[in-house]
Amino acid sequence: MAGIIEAKDGKLYRYFEGQTTCIEPWGQNALRVRSVMMGYDMNDADYALSEEVPAQYRAAGAAAAGNCEIKTWFEEQTVVSNFPGERLIKVPCGSISNGKIRAEITAGGKIVFYETNTGKLLLEEFARNRLDGHSKDLSALEIVGREFMPHRGGDYQLTARFEPNPSERIYGMGQYQQPYLNLKGCTLELAQRNSQASVPFMLSTQGYGFLWNNPAVGKVTFARNLTEWVAYSTKKLDYWICAGDTPAEIEEQYAAVTGTVPMMPEYAMGFWQCKLRYATQEQLLEVAREYKRRGLPLDVIVCDFFHWEHQGDWNFDPTYWPDPEGMIAELKSMGIELMVSIWPTVENASVNFKELNERGYLIRTERGLQYGMDFMAPTIHFDATNPDARKFVWNVAKKNYFDRGVKLFWLDEAEPEYKIYDFDHFRYYAGSNAQIGNMYPVMYAKTFFDGLREQGIDKTLNLLRCAWAGSQKYGALVWSGDIGTTFESMRNQIAAGLNMGLAGITWWTTDIGGFHGGNANDEAYREVFARWFEWGTFCPVMRVHGDREPRQEPVGTTGGAMCCSGGPNEVYSYGERVYEICKKYMNYRVQLKPYIAQIMEEAHQKGTPVIRPMFYDFPEDQATYDYEDQHMFGPSLLIAPVYQAGQTHKQVYLPQGSKWRDIHSGTVYDGGQVVTIETPLEITPVFARDGFDLI
Repeated sequence: MAGIIEAKDGKLYRYFEGQTTCIEPWGQNALRVRSVMMGYDMNDADYALSEEVPAQYRAAGAAAAGNCEIKTWFEEQTVVSNFPGERLIKVPCGSISNGKIRAEITAGGKIVFYETNTGKLLLEEFARNRLDGHSKDLSALEIVGREFMPHRGGDYQLTARFEPNPSERIYGMGQYQQPYLNLKGCTLELAQRNSQASVPFMLSTQGYGFLWNNPAVGKVTFARNLTEWVAYSTKKLDYWICAGDTPAEIEEQYAAVTGTVPMMPEYAMGFWQCKLRYATQEQLLEVAREYKRRGLPLDVIVCDFFHWEHQGDWNFDPTYWPDPEGMIAELKSMGIELMVSIWPTVENASVNFKELNERGYLIRTERGLQYGMDFMAPTIHFDATNPDARKFVWNVAKKNYFDRGVKLFWLDEAEPEYKIYDFDHFRYYAGSNAQIGNMYPVMYAKTFFDGLREQGIDKTLNLLRCAWAGSQKYGALVWSGDIGTTFESMRNQIAAGLNMGLAGITWWTTDIGGFHGGNANDEAYREVFARWFEWGTFCPVMRVHGDREPRQEPVGTTGGAMCCSGGPNEVYSYGERVYEICKKYMNYRVQLKPYIAQIMEEAHQKGTPVIRPMFYDFPEDQATYDYEDQHMFGPSLLIAPVYQAGQTHKQVYLPQGSKWRDIHSGTVYDGGQVVTIETPLEITPVFARDGFDLI
């Protein structure tokens, strides 16, 4: 009735009513927990836990190194039943430790996690039953911590429940369009959408990090009375938990098991120019030439979508882009790198559709037509979870882009985006979308990462609109999708970018100025653009993009030229005052390149977020947790974005233990206080720490 507990091969197992649960060391100060019902393979996939873990932090190796200790014992319990009445039984229990973390399986089967040295409670499963010896669990509710609810004829809906901590703050989890940095009290959909990226790693102020290592569509609720993770269709429970004394220690342990970004190429650290969309080769080149005529620092320019004839061609339309080699050569002579947009969508008219379809390299639909999205034509996406499909797409892209000089790709539509988000309607090589769909953007990034690495490109970077845990190791630079162009939208991006960094996605950016709309001649929007531009200077990548008003007429009647284009979006399009602001902050970015290189090296080596909440660098200063709209850009710059119309002053908290120089006025302040800074349109508060003097 109470199950069987045993230690085997450096792991702790519990068997109960057809369910097998395994807890084992997995990285420094960390444990991995898996549970399956009978007939399922616990070891079928590691998902985000893809990095090779040193032997001393894995199972038997950890025990041999003295990092791991496993104990089993019996507890006496009184069981109450109608017949024969009260009786005393012995119930098995067990514990396993790995460095700073210890897990205990109680008499009722509940798992509880502690900090090894202090005994501090980190996390415990939520259970309400008669079996457990903990007084609050002596309940007639009969709620279990791990529940597998079977689907008829198939897998399970999985629910994992944990006790809440009223004082706990929760961060990470990826990118959601909301202003909340602390996610306590939130319900989050575990699914990928345009502008939403589910990256299910959370950082807790209780001193632990938790990865929900399951790519199934579902949800998580961080409520006052319960924390609950749900996967709607899955074969197993799989999560990873670690303990650490600081947020930095936890993040570095997480990066060690899921991967870190490559080293960012130097050209990507500067300014990127983009708009929806340069419709012809000559349009794009003329913008690049104008930047150079004005002496503006431009490092990357983007050839956006529908430069092709048909979706799935993955090639330049020769009518409007007649000489890609010549274009790329001219850009390189100006010191500018070209980024080219790729969509995973394929239409029937594409030269590649027939072979992709016949080889089974396209996503399948469970019902009706093979159709996923409709933009300019009905399309279906290539199946990035299929390794052969990945090779096929890369080989086409290599021939048509890389061999012509393109080494920087914009992997758009990476969720992938569907016309209707009916997740169980789509089936991938690796399983149904409902079961594994959240990992699609990881495999999409891997398609081009692997291809570029084969060609000797070690500093691999590609821009994607979505991510899941582990995307970072494939050079994924994630941007926040097709967002609004208001100050409210800008505020949401601050929380999104900080939580993405804490979820392990250290390369993150946003469309400066937002995406949907915005007119360069509108004074109200010019204010939004200027404030966003100032903040974007201190994001991991500084990139202007957007679909501006008024829309431009299509330049042709064939191929991609039938797609419309947005209005002007160059820094000189917004009037003289905003132009001078842009020049000022672009020069700041140039000055900061040596510093940016240093913090990108930290991201590469340790997984350190490039932008992060102040508490990351000042964990002992409790006030830093209360200021969610300020952040650090590396260890030496504090940024306080202005995101309200007409704001002429801003109160800024300066953390304790450092001196802070206002880069605009030169005034030096002691930390541990709130200062009021004047914020005319030209000034977003930026403070340099302890003598930092690059700007």
